[in-house]
Amino acid sequence: MSIALPRRNFLAAAAATALVPPAIAALPKDRGPAVINALGGLFDPNQPAEDESGAEVAGTPRTPIERRVIEDALASGTIAINNTLGYVAGPMDPFEFTVSEIATWDWRIRHHSDRLLKVLTAGDILRARAEGKLGIIYGFQNALMMGDRVARADLFSDLGVRVFQLTYNVANPVGDGAMAPQNRGLTPFGRQLVERLNANRVMVDLSHSGERTCLDAARLSKAPISINHTGCRALTDLPRNKTDEELRLVASRGGFVGIYFMPFLNPRSVATAEDVVRHIDHAVNVCGEDHVGIGTDGGTTAIANMVRYRTHIRKQIADRKAAGIGAAGENPDTLPFVEELQGPDQFRTLAGLLRERGYREGRIEKILSLNFLRYARTVWGG
Repeated sequence: MSIALPRRNFLAAAAATALVPPAIAALPKDRGPAVINALGGLFDPNQPAEDESGAEVAGTPRTPIERRVIEDALASGTIAINNTLGYVAGPMDPFEFTVSEIATWDWRIRHHSDRLLKVLTAGDILRARAEGKLGIIYGFQNALMMGDRVARADLFSDLGVRVFQLTYNVANPVGDGAMAPQNRGLTPFGRQLVERLNANRVMVDLSHSGERTCLDAARLSKAPISINHTGCRALTDLPRNKTDEELRLVASRGGFVGIYFMPFLNPRSVATAEDVVRHIDHAVNVCGEDHVGIGTDGGTTAIANMVRYRTHIRKQIADRKAAGIGAAGENPDTLPFVEELQGPDQFRTLAGLLRERGYREGRIEKILSLNFLRYARTVWGG
């Protein structure tokens, strides 16, 4: 069953507490609010791959997703996830690897057709929720698969990619990442790419970007842009977090900012649930409550053996540093999640903490799903 959003000014509608899309408003309250994770993943952290750093990955194996991982995501209230695929870093050919990964995820969605649905429009997110499925949004976290051919944006859009992050931590032909010391803005090729993504109604994501690259893209783009997983640099001065100027500009142009569950939320690189709430609160104060959401940068299946997992993470961080793709704030004791916000209850726990902070239910629903849904409708339609 396809559920279409009302044909009206969705940006204005989302700002009004009473105007909640009926498919969301009708969700059973005992299941907690629906969640759209603006950057997440479907993986079992208890079965880590030999190398998840991106430094030497042969390719995504054409294997099913463990059923428990899907069920954990659904049990958390998640109705859609922006799932990273394609090239991020490493010795493989960026274009070939990316096309292969898209094919693999198409196969996985067909294999799990009873539980997964490929998202192409905002309406597909509501359709997934109505059918008891998990919407999978195809997203990139680098632009190197473009080579020097801006027309490849058309190809990737046709293959179903809906989120295009321009840079990872380092510089690429599009612009500078958060760890690039020069902090240059968009290159001429980057400007062409933003325009082509606009033409294809693909989200332009400035997570991991340098400050000038983000500001340039926000000003150039004809459509609102996003920063799908970040923190607030005013609270924790690390390059992966965004300045108030970046946050404010993105919001002023109708965009979206997702706060992550990452160590960069705390100067000690060990983030707590309270840190997540503080960064959400700051982003709401800067951007307004209609432009802030969640992009955890993690999954929903909990860690069973933390000692074993920490050993794995230490190796991963060392590999990332050796490959030149690590970020300031990553250290051997860093965990890529918040321990208090693990497992299928993570979003219900977060909602409870926001209530304690004085957030009303309508604002919580906006943060957990409705703001991304509004933004998606603006960019993708449907």
